[in-house]
Amino acid sequence: MSLPVADRVRAIAADVLEVPAGTIRSDSSPQNVAPWDSVHHLNLVLALEQEFGVQFEPQEIATMTDIENIVSILRRRLNDHCA
Repeated sequence: MSLPVADRVRAIAADVLEVPAGTIRSDSSPQNVAPWDSVHHLNLVLALEQEFGVQFEPQEIATMTDIENIVSILRRRLNDHCA
């Protein structure tokens, strides 16, 4: 059984941002995770696209301001993808 989407997103974010997995929470964002800059953000988006087999729209990427928003967008994309 695979991990829930939110857990997978947190694990990917921790890997891309090179921080301990336990430090990534739903409210983690560029404002409270020091390594999360624009380059890491793009790397995170690419890693999520590859992991989940989706492609985000530019406006979605712009609203990926914290882990909670990322999970919400990704869940919506996965539901659309499966429909």
